[in-house]
Amino acid sequence: MLVQNQMNQIVWSYGRQFVKWSVSWCWRQMCIVFAVAGLVACSGPGSEEYVERPVYELYNTAKDVLDAKQYKKASELFDEVERQHPYSRWATNAKIMSAYAYYLDNQYDEAITGLDRFIELNPSHKDVAYAYYLKGLSYYEQISTVDRDQAMTENTISAFNELLTRFPDSTYARDAKLKIDLAYDGLAGKEMSIGRYYLFQRQYLAAINRFRRVVDNYQTTTHVPEALLRLTEAYTALGLDEEARKTASILGYNFPGSDWYLDAYTLVTGDSSGDRGDGKSGEDGKAGEAWYVFW
Repeated sequence: MLVQNQMNQIVWSYGRQFVKWSVSWCWRQMCIVFAVAGLVACSGPGSEEYVERPVYELYNTAKDVLDAKQYKKASELFDEVERQHPYSRWATNAKIMSAYAYYLDNQYDEAITGLDRFIELNPSHKDVAYAYYLKGLSYYEQISTVDRDQAMTENTISAFNELLTRFPDSTYARDAKLKIDLAYDGLAGKEMSIGRYYLFQRQYLAAINRFRRVVDNYQTTTHVPEALLRLTEAYTALGLDEEARKTASILGYNFPGSDWYLDAYTLVTGDSSGDRGDGKSGEDGKAGEAWYVFW
């Protein structure tokens, strides 16, 4: 009987401990459940549950979103194509489409990063020429005014030159050449802006260096005629009349019909009558022999 009572006490004691343990365990489990629920709630109503989708469905959805001009969402969906199906041919197309969506959204750094990655991983892809072109455009559209830093201008020239080197006969080559010319015009404009500042500050040697760069390095730009006139002005201010005359004659030979030449002619001859003496008549309708000699 004693033994039975002792057994009953032991069973009751263990039973009481088991109940305590069970309550404690249940409480811990409930805490975990509530914590997880809290994390889900904290993720916000805008968060989406990860769902693996067929690659064609995901890609077509991204394309539809892109057509709807929701560029940020489209880039995310194209990135998701590569994330969920990295070894499919759709993933390769999604890389460049994602970069294109970033470009349309004016997210140029992200676009350039994606394009560099596409080019590195797919050097023989049929669209790699377009990737180079889009990279150049991403730099080109960040070009600022001539009074600002011209790093993007230099990057534009580099990117488009790489396109022309690798794919000189591509459908993008013509536009790339045009934009290179425009970019060079911007670099020349920067030099002119600095040169004018030095000229107006009467720092003539510094101004001459800037204008010479335009004449020597950017000969096909629209700034060359003005650069030659400003050189003429700087040489005249320094008393280098022969250099001024030579520079003005080069301006007259290459740009005889420009207003810059008329100003240079007036500067070196002191004649403001309007007859430039270059075979073109002024207001009096007379024409004479050219005053300069080209060497």
